[in-house]
Amino acid sequence: MLTAESIVDSRVPSQPALSPDGRWIAYQVATIAKGAPEIWLAAVDGGEEPRKLAEGSAPRWSPDSLYFLRDGRIHSVDGPLFAWRSEITAFLPLRDRIVFIAEDETPAPAVRVWSESLRPARLRSFDPRTGEITTLLEDHVADVARRQDDKALAVVTWPTPELDHGGLEPRLSLLDLETGEQRELGRALVEAAGPVWWRDEDGWHIAYLGNPELVGGRAVVDVAVETGVHRNLTPESACPILLTQVDSGAPLMLVADGLDTALHRLGDGEVSFWRGQADALASNGEIVVTVLSTAHRPKDVHCGPLGGALTRVSDTAPEFTGISWGSQERLSYKASDGLALDGLLVLPPGKTRADGPFSLVTVVHGGPYDRYADRFMLGWFPSAQWLALAGHAVFLPNPRGGQGHGHEFAASVAGRVGLEEWGDLQAGIDLLIADGTADPERLGIAGGSHGGYMTAWAVGQTRRFKAALMVAGICDWGMLAATGELGPLVESAHAGSIGWEGTGPHRHDQLSPISFASKIETPVLIVHGAEDTNVPLSQAEFFHRALRHFGVEHDLVVYPGEGHKLAEREHQLDLLRRAREWFARLL
Repeated sequence: MLTAESIVDSRVPSQPALSPDGRWIAYQVATIAKGAPEIWLAAVDGGEEPRKLAEGSAPRWSPDSLYFLRDGRIHSVDGPLFAWRSEITAFLPLRDRIVFIAEDETPAPAVRVWSESLRPARLRSFDPRTGEITTLLEDHVADVARRQDDKALAVVTWPTPELDHGGLEPRLSLLDLETGEQRELGRALVEAAGPVWWRDEDGWHIAYLGNPELVGGRAVVDVAVETGVHRNLTPESACPILLTQVDSGAPLMLVADGLDTALHRLGDGEVSFWRGQADALASNGEIVVTVLSTAHRPKDVHCGPLGGALTRVSDTAPEFTGISWGSQERLSYKASDGLALDGLLVLPPGKTRADGPFSLVTVVHGGPYDRYADRFMLGWFPSAQWLALAGHAVFLPNPRGGQGHGHEFAASVAGRVGLEEWGDLQAGIDLLIADGTADPERLGIAGGSHGGYMTAWAVGQTRRFKAALMVAGICDWGMLAATGELGPLVESAHAGSIGWEGTGPHRHDQLSPISFASKIETPVLIVHGAEDTNVPLSQAEFFHRALRHFGVEHDLVVYPGEGHKLAEREHQLDLLRRAREWFARLL
């Protein structure tokens, strides 16, 4: 029997790392609810059962050892390497040293003064032979990658530690570890991340992922170190997810491909195609390791030869074996303007469409640059299987603005959130009503973050929904531009304007659910984390006050200490149970 406890206590693998000899995979295992993560070890050939090595996260191999993070410090299996009195956020073992990113050891000031509270995370070096720690770069370092010969680093820096505007103005540089010289390679794309090294007949290159526009998909940019020339190498209509450095040759790249995932080699095209969702990658150029989930199988570590079949080498959630899950079906349909769309439909266990009509809950993904891949739909957010086992059909749409269908598809919502994508949701719902799957009198809608925005938007546009769940959602784009951590430039790129552009009328008001609060009749359950800096609590409070003013049935649940995603076990349990009860009562 599936319980809320079995969901939040289930274990999920991530961050696989392949040993230098290609024989072992170290990976992180953690429960969905916040708990102490663990480092596990699996054999590439499957000859040994996976085993726990230690508590920790972010495993990294050196030529002769394995390191990981625990409590903000770098550890080996023998214990911590050195003391540092601020959290270490990232590290890389090299042959003769370990480089790491951390703030200064001085404590943060008790009084927050903006000009004094910006604490850059600097690049530092630890010498295990002498115990000496030196600071390599004074700038705020967002990401770093080691060259294969350990003689240089690729470094992404920000002018300030703030996402707004630091993350909007990143720069790429090369740090020569033999001379200590830093060489600027120019301005990088917005939110540049994941740099990797590779080499061809023209010399060394650094590739990274970044956003060419504030709204839309990521691009792969290649920088020739010799000339400093930046080139966009994104395959046509591809949505790259991450890059992985290999021992020799061009890097490998995961690509969101509709409901599935493809593996590409940069510049050479597709190498493998995997059904479902892969969201992690490690490789030496011959062996590939990934974390893969399919429709009825939760995330597990898989590996195999490059271009060959994958073999599962972990069994992280055996407790789900034997549970009767809802059937998961791929959907393909067209929007009102003819645009091809996809999504998923999950039905209650043992049921088919012929058993309909069912109550239907549409769960809108966040982002908007995200997607539903054909993966196992179970998690702390009231997910499809959790609702399907309660008797509902669940529609998981992929409206425009998301991943998996190229840059134009993703960028089409710029300055237009809630417009065509709302039509995309309606097209799918209408299709399921027309074929007898969904009962038009028992429709619900739910979503978190941008999905929470779409939920609030939907109930202000129609009275067809009988219940709504808005989690960490946006109701006022002008207020989000003023208070959200991504800042006014990013949020105005979604909603079309900023409040400081004059007296209006403003585009962002036309796209804000709060502007349509007087039309809402659907009961809404509003859920938010008290410490959310991405979409601050004020969004939920404003929507709550508007619904109270207009006499709309609703409730507001605030989880103390939580950010944009719930992490505490008791809060996750409460949301799962509360959401199920909400839809059971109203649908």
